Amino acid sequence: MLLSTVHKAPETENIQRENATILSLCRNEDLNGIISSIQNLEDRFNRHFNYDWVFLNNVPFSEEFKNKVSAMVSGEAKFGLIPEEHWSYPSFIDQEKARQERERLADMGIIYADSESYRHMCRFNSGFFYKHPLLQQYRYYWRVEPEVDFFCDFGYDPFRLMREQHKIYGFTISIYEFRATIASLWDTVRAFLSKNPDAQHPNALVDFISDDNGDSYNLCHFWSNFEIADMDFWRSKVYEDFFSYLDASGGFFYERWGDAPVHSIAVSLFVDRDKIHFFDDIGYNHGVYSMCPLDDNVWVTNRCSCSKSSDFTFRGYSCGQRYYKVTNRALPPNWKEYADL
Repeated sequence: MLLSTVHKAPETENIQRENATILSLCRNEDLNGIISSIQNLEDRFNRHFNYDWVFLNNVPFSEEFKNKVSAMVSGEAKFGLIPEEHWSYPSFIDQEKARQERERLADMGIIYADSESYRHMCRFNSGFFYKHPLLQQYRYYWRVEPEVDFFCDFGYDPFRLMREQHKIYGFTISIYEFRATIASLWDTVRAFLSKNPDAQHPNALVDFISDDNGDSYNLCHFWSNFEIADMDFWRSKVYEDFFSYLDASGGFFYERWGDAPVHSIAVSLFVDRDKIHFFDDIGYNHGVYSMCPLDDNVWVTNRCSCSKSSDFTFRGYSCGQRYYKVTNRALPPNWKEYADL
């Protein structure tokens, strides 16, 4: 296993850091995209804190990648190779059946339907990333992907907020999943719950992911390309048992289960709802969807560069309105200006 550290930042004084790291799963060909993300987050946040960055890949990083990325980060850059057993077919998977199911989903026009690597990535992000040796020393992580944007300055340390407010999971965007990609996921979840009746937290956020008290899944999930979370939860017995049960069903390969619904269902079932945090003050973009603070004071104070009209929170395909409703969260005064009603 490749465990190499190629850049160590100079010692800095008077910086109070949490036991945390920024985490990126990327490929050598993502170099330009991840450099863009790094520069963005460093300028908006990390140059003040110098948190480490951990980069993981299923093939060795090139020297060019390591050298250029190391020059961009203010903390220590660490590069790791994903173990083969965490990025390959487990022995219980019928690969011919998996191939046929990929073709079936591709015929339906489902995005990433025919991609094997996408399925390995989703399975890795669901149940293995937090086991990597480079992450063992850390409690919290902030997931950052190539070609994302952060539109606002940070007037605080999100990692510190997570610890001081006892938060377990933080998100910016929530959205509906494609039903065809997770056709059997909820049945598998319910089967797990029937075998583990004490697993569900008494103050769980079930009403975010289900309209009928858990009988069915409404497809809402937190978009996991941005997540700040406490790895102690992923390392807990309830989550490890949950992931192992899901994994044994084969759904990551026979369907196209994503880590976003897996993570979201887990935190909505097994975590106190008060320990899930909505970072509504972070301007963020991934692909076609953005989060832009609607509060005028936040937008000005944090020097945001996003257009409020781009905010996805209250749009039709977002689960934002539902999150506000089930958590009794006060709506922004101007939310209707940026909503699909």
